[in-house]
Amino acid sequence: MSDEEVRRVAEALDEVEQIADLEERVRAKSQVMAEQVKRNKTWQQERRDLVFDLRGQGVSFRKIAERVGTSLATVQDILRGYSGSGSHRPRKGDQSEEG
Repeated sequence: MSDEEVRRVAEALDEVEQIADLEERVRAKSQVMAEQVKRNKTWQQERRDLVFDLRGQGVSFRKIAERVGTSLATVQDILRGYSGSGSHRPRKGDQSEEG
């Protein structure tokens, strides 16, 4: 996706936020959020696949983060198998990790 395409998507979202009628605005936001939920798993898997591919090519964590457009911590989390929020991370001393 080019910068121009990203800009157009952002502008479309800005337009939703500017809908004057509260009920109409909230309804539109709900529709947008529902559509995005459908895409999230596919988008996350695609990003995960690219991160693992780049790492397999010997690309550094920092370069991967830069190329993928995310934080270093997110790249590290992906490579460790974490997904979602920090609340899904195994805790130190958790019996499931002690094996």
